[in-house]
Amino acid sequence: METKAAHNHISSEHAENMNSTNNSSQAETKDVQDVTQFVQVLLQQVQDKFQAMSDQILNRIDEMGHRIDDLEHNLNELMQQAGISDEPQVIATSGASAETEKMSK
Repeated sequence: METKAAHNHISSEHAENMNSTNNSSQAETKDVQDVTQFVQVLLQQVQDKFQAMSDQILNRIDEMGHRIDDLEHNLNELMQQAGISDEPQVIATSGASAETEKMSK
């Protein structure tokens, strides 16, 4: 009888260990799923913020381009009003010419 009782006791312990292992395995699987879900949500948030910042930067670049175009247009109008041409003018002075001659020798 003692052998049967010992065997039942061992079988009972084995069943508890199996249940414990299954519960532990299920808990680990749940933890892995939770971490995976957390990481996915976090990555989506980072991607959304990155996209928003990229959009802001591109909008600011476009705005700066428009401002530069407006500034160039205004400068051209001012130059026309002042009678200045768009083409750069080279003004040579006699001092500069003498200096250039000295350097070439």
